[in-house]
Amino acid sequence: MKRLLFTGGGSAGHVVPNLAVMQRLRGTYDIAYMGTDGIERALAASFGCRYFTIDCPKLVRGAIAANLSLPRRLREAKRAALRILERERFDLVFSKGGYVSYPAVWAAHRLGIPALTHESDLTPGLCTRLIAGKCRFVLTSFPETARRFPNGRYVGSPIRAEVLAGDRKRARKAYGFTGSKPVLLVLGGGSGSRTLNNAVRAHLPALLARFYILHLCGKGNAGAHESEGYVCREFEPDMADAYACCDLALSRAGSNTVFELLANKIPSLLVPLGRASRGDQKQNAAYFQAKGLCAVLQEEALAQLPEALLRLYGSASVRAALSTDRIQSGTERIADVIRRAAGQP
Repeated sequence: MKRLLFTGGGSAGHVVPNLAVMQRLRGTYDIAYMGTDGIERALAASFGCRYFTIDCPKLVRGAIAANLSLPRRLREAKRAALRILERERFDLVFSKGGYVSYPAVWAAHRLGIPALTHESDLTPGLCTRLIAGKCRFVLTSFPETARRFPNGRYVGSPIRAEVLAGDRKRARKAYGFTGSKPVLLVLGGGSGSRTLNNAVRAHLPALLARFYILHLCGKGNAGAHESEGYVCREFEPDMADAYACCDLALSRAGSNTVFELLANKIPSLLVPLGRASRGDQKQNAAYFQAKGLCAVLQEEALAQLPEALLRLYGSASVRAALSTDRIQSGTERIADVIRRAAGQP
């Protein structure tokens, strides 16, 4: 059986898409994962594959002192990845990006093992730019991104099949939303967003006057906020029903989440991450806003949150754009590229 090594991490946005592709290839390949002892380890555990841990450093933007040990630690991570790949002899390495993936792709290139990477955002991140020349293809969620690389190939975003199969009636009953008000889904990314959490709670009475709220606030962020029609959970394992029950969403603008929202035809108010960011979420949000598929509210304007959500809910143009746009999962196309690069099982 052909052997595949998946890598990527640092945030759930680098791991969850990997799991979608891994699920599609389960049973036909021997699949393993390489990452740090961080969020990728916990998420990969749900798949049940072998896991190889390396200690890979992360570049901390704007913090010179924190990066002084980075060259030494990166050399150590590359040597660790090389030892693992020499021993395991994988047939292909697939990277979903993030600093975690650099050592694995570097080692694959050194050993002549085919490597692929997938970039979710409109503009490529640092790791993608560093490993692009070491990969057979740079696969992308956006067609514009593929044009930035000689080996770029547009395949779309890997969307988990299960998040498109929710049951609205069952979901509303399970969350206790039994009345006629529309449901607002609040998403802050894999670890939650303090900014969105605080904004929603600051405006809770005004929002609950018009909406039921399903608030996915992130680990450790639940707090003591109990109100009728307000459901707060740190994490929701069944995102299919979370998407199915809602009528609009308030979300950060991470590419994977936005593609899932669009594929489910959910009108969304995107609040892109500003500080401590390379600007990718702002670019993603502006891209979809220009196509009329969402509304955008910057962090500094969150005082206007209730009004912005009401405008979005009443926007016929956004609903019309969503109804005609054909966002489809790129999971099967990515799996096909992997099959061709690694050899059919």
